[in-house]
Amino acid sequence: MISDMKNLAVLFAPAARLAGARKGMHPFWHIMGLCLLKAAMLAALVMAFAPADAAQRKAAARPVAPQPVDTAPKVRVILATSQGNITVEVDREHAPLTAANFLRYVDQRRFDGTVFYRAMRLGTDEAGNGQGLIQGGTQNDPKRILKPVAHEPTTTTGLKHLTGALSMARWAPGTATGDFSILVSPLPALDADPSQPDDNTGYAVFGYVVDGMDVVRKIHAAPTSPTLGEGHMKGQMLAPPIKILTARRAPSVQTQPVLPTAPIR
Repeated sequence: MISDMKNLAVLFAPAARLAGARKGMHPFWHIMGLCLLKAAMLAALVMAFAPADAAQRKAAARPVAPQPVDTAPKVRVILATSQGNITVEVDREHAPLTAANFLRYVDQRRFDGTVFYRAMRLGTDEAGNGQGLIQGGTQNDPKRILKPVAHEPTTTTGLKHLTGALSMARWAPGTATGDFSILVSPLPALDADPSQPDDNTGYAVFGYVVDGMDVVRKIHAAPTSPTLGEGHMKGQMLAPPIKILTARRAPSVQTQPVLPTAPIR
């Protein structure tokens, strides 16, 4: 733009000087020459800025596509482990805070590269199936954990510790972060029970396994160390731990309309 203005000055300046140099020229024509020079330079400025201005206006006028809002009451997540895939269904309708917390870890890939590290075994049922749970997640790693989530007891959510339940690990109520359990059998003792003394708020269930319980049972039956672990966890630590390779939301399934095979009469 500056070079254009210099070119205009070079183009018009000789004419202006000539106009001012001629003796006997009427002052009106001298003033007109200067006015024409200013008008030409102003026109050059307008021409220089007009294309960019038009492009900006065009870009600003371009409509922005609205982002889809994820409001599904239940969200499926695939936990890919070294033993196979486990698909869980996170219940945002009944446990909104705990479900949202778990999904934040999934969406930020904070579970990727973590492990299932514990298998609590409580014998077998009448059918010979193992009872208890497996536990995995961030292991309180400060590089992975987010702020603790408020506790949602089973008396509030209505979700119980049944086979396949997802339940948050915690110390005191409201301290749960990124560690969770998957039950291989019903454990009603983990539900909230206001009739009990002390900490009677239980653990927060926020979903259930919908596919891959065979993988959960395989992890539950994996070898444990007789010496690793502290307190009641001693002898429950998986050796080696089972890797959680990735945790991703499952692709949403689009329901297709069923077309009739014969004319409807």
